[in-house]
Amino acid sequence: MTTREQPRIYQPPQLIPPGETLVEWLEREDMTQVEFARRTRLTPKHISQVVKGKVGISPEVALAFERVTSLPARYWAQLDANYQAAEHHQAE
Repeated sequence: MTTREQPRIYQPPQLIPPGETLVEWLEREDMTQVEFARRTRLTPKHISQVVKGKVGISPEVALAFERVTSLPARYWAQLDANYQAAEHHQAE
């Protein structure tokens, strides 16, 4: 490296909480968070917290999401796992 070159600093991709994927799905399906909560048998507060990235997606929640979205529970769980790992990595 010459003296003129600046060292490259790793810039991780922007962290996107899985709740943003849920919001996109809700918009595409023209469904409110309240209706989604009713269909998943979760509270509107819980859905809101997922959307805001304040709570993760547990295996039980992933199954509830699967029943409504037809996207596999493993998809929702993996979205959350990827987000949590990236968040921890960025914190280090």
